[in-house]
Order: sequence, then C-alpha cells, then structure tokens
Amino acid sequence: MGEQPIYTTRAHVFQIDPTTKKNWVPASKQAVTVSYFYDSSRNSYRIISVDGTKVIINSTITPNMTFTKTSQKFGQWADSRANTVFGLGFGSEQQLSKFAEKFQEVKDAAKLARDKSQEKGETLSNHSQVKESGRDTPSADQASSFNGTDDEKISHVGPEAAQLKSENERLKSVVEQSNTNTKKWETELQTLRENNARLVDALQESSANVETWKKQLNACKEESDTLRQKIAELEAQCNDANQEKQRNAQLTVRVKELESELQEKEQELENLRKQAEIIPQLMGECESITAKLKVCLKQHFILLLRFTSEP
Repeated sequence: MGEQPIYTTRAHVFQIDPTTKKNWVPASKQAVTVSYFYDSSRNSYRIISVDGTKVIINSTITPNMTFTKTSQKFGQWADSRANTVFGLGFGSEQQLSKFAEKFQEVKDAAKLARDKSQEKGETLSNHSQVKESGRDTPSADQASSFNGTDDEKISHVGPEAAQLKSENERLKSVVEQSNTNTKKWETELQTLRENNARLVDALQESSANVETWKKQLNACKEESDTLRQKIAELEAQCNDANQEKQRNAQLTVRVKELESELQEKEQELENLRKQAEIIPQLMGECESITAKLKVCLKQHFILLLRFTSEP
C-alpha cells in the first residue's frame, strides 16, 4: 500500500542556520501543509512538507528524536540524518500541542517497531546458534559424514542453515551499524541540546535585555514628560515676559510723554521766573506812578479848594 498520511496540519517551516547554528531561516514564505506519513512496508514514519514543487521537510522519525516546545506557538526537533534542526510556527497553541502529541505517538510507534525488529533478530540469532550447536554435537552416523570433503559438508548442512547463518550475520551487521548510528545520533543530540541550551540562554539574555530596555524606555518617557512640563512652564514665563515687555514699552512711552510735559512745565517755569524778575521793577514803577498820582491828586485838590474859596 506504500505510505499513507495519518495526520496533517499547517505551519510556517524554519530550518536552523547551518553557519551560525543559532538563527532560524524561513523555509517557506507562508504557512504550508505538514503531514505525518506511515510506510507499512518498512514500518516507518516520516514528516513531509512540500512548498509548491520544493520538498522542505523529509524527516524520518526515530526513537531518539525529541520534539521540544520553545514557546506557546513554536516547536522544534533535530534530524541528524538531514543534519539540521526543523522548526514549526503554528497559528495557535492547540495546533502545537496536537502536533507534539502526534510526534510522541509516532516516536513511541517507531521505538516499538525497532524493539520488535531487534527481538526478531535476536530470535533468529538464537535459533541459528542452536542449530549450529546441534551441528557441533552430531550423532555417530552424522560424524562419519563430516569426515568427507568441504562440498560434502556444505551439502550435508543444507540451504536452510546457510540462509539462517547469512541472515544472522546480516542482522549482526545491522545491529552494529545501528549501535554506531545510535552513538553518532546521541553525540549529535547532545550537540543539539548544547546548542539549544545556548539558544535558551541567549533567549533569556534577550528577555533580560528587553526588560532593561523597557525600564530605560519608561525612564525616558518620564524624563520626556518632565521636560515637556518644564517647556510649558518656560513658555508661560515667556508669555509673562512678553506681557511685561509690552507693559514696559507702554511705560516707556508714558515716561517719554511725561518727560515732554516736564520740559514744557520747566519752560513755563522759566518764563514765570523771567516774569518774576520783572515784577519788582514793575512794582517800583507802579509805586512811582502811585506817588506821582498822589501828588497830582493833592495838587488838584488844592486847586479845587482855591477855586471854591474865591468869590
């Protein structure tokens, strides 16, 4: 039947930067379909995602893999075969949780399949060893036949035992290769864990920096508000100063007017002083005229008496 999809969702796909091993590089410009596939013929599971005609995820799930939630909507896992780390950004926390649950289910199924395969290999190996031990202790009749040529020995052992021995050797080779790959994957997993720890430390440091920047921003806002208040006070003072200038200008005009009036009064006073200097002379002349007038009146009175006294 081949591979069949067992779960499908949509997410933004990222891959770790192969150079820095820290930054995420977008593998898709928008959310794409991400599916779990099961291959019944191989008893294996894969995560596959295609953006248009480009395959951006082709990851076979192994029991050693771990899916890690790094935020409420983002998760990641390392694929040593692809030599990268995949990251998925979901639209909601529920989608992330569902994908993580399915990853664990597939991982457990892959582990169970591996265990069954190992048990089968061990069973075949034990069965082969039993047959070989049986051949090591043959009966008297069989012993006589082993004294022949190599061709006779091979024909006596039979094709079934040879096939079991070949299968046993192949399984041993697979187990050794699996152990080698396991050690390699464990080393890569440890490296990825260390990288993840560094990423977590960097994220925590970034969070601490964000908090510091927020405090600095709040301090700047408070300082800005204080400066705005001072500017408003200075503008009010400037308005008062402008009004004071206007009053000073009015007072200056008034002072000039008063100075002009004062000059006029001084001129009048000077004229009065000059007139006051003439007054004594005029009074003297007035007294002289008054005396002359008295003499004239006296003479006139005498003449009038004389005129009235004559017969």
